[in-house]
Amino acid sequence: MTPAKRVPAKPAQAKDATARTAFAKPAAVKRAAARPAAAKPAFTPGALVGALAKAYPDWGPTLEFSTPFELLIATILAAQARDERINQVTRRLFKKYRGPAAFVRAPQAELEADLRETGFFRQKAAAVKATSQGLLDEFGGEVPADMESLVRLKGVGRKTASIVLGNAFGIPAIAVDRHVQRVAQRLGLTTESDPDKIEADLRAFFPKKEWVKATWCLVLHGRRICTPTPRCPECPVRAVCPYPTKTA
Repeated sequence: MTPAKRVPAKPAQAKDATARTAFAKPAAVKRAAARPAAAKPAFTPGALVGALAKAYPDWGPTLEFSTPFELLIATILAAQARDERINQVTRRLFKKYRGPAAFVRAPQAELEADLRETGFFRQKAAAVKATSQGLLDEFGGEVPADMESLVRLKGVGRKTASIVLGNAFGIPAIAVDRHVQRVAQRLGLTTESDPDKIEADLRAFFPKKEWVKATWCLVLHGRRICTPTPRCPECPVRAVCPYPTKTA
């Protein structure tokens, strides 16, 4: 018997290639979309903090407070407002409201009137009441001294919690606000845009004992020199800054 003739297989259709691409491993896609790692800075952490601290010898908290609770409330009120204005308000506010229970008892309209000068006063009054209630309900009216507990409070994120930990309790922490984010990106300390990821990059770069000092040095540098339109000729770290579009 003559064996049957083998029929050659048809070449794969183009749609098969499309299908294979569509079902590519997710990891491959993630690798393609990953952000480039930040280049190694041209300076050491100590040299950077030293240069900035020399330029800003007044580094440190710019909000006035006498207790962890006052710093917590002042930091919440400082959103979208200048610290100088918040200090003017809290000098009166903390004489009238002595603790979380006083804020909770205050009529909403009255508290809003007391906070009007801070801007967004309705939202801030609600946030202060919610935070105060959380302190009473969960922590006996005391401000907790750990990140996990602080961020459980309504209206308290990692930035606010870090400011309270570092400045009211002396616990090393890095707070990332818009100034820290801008300066860290321009100095090449991070390529991230998410505040939590920027915080992680800065925690890895600076020694733990320098976290609070580094935070305030970056904040003040961002407020005074490395503004959205930077004043590069006045920059104390211009010589080592990799920012490509320096101003003349």
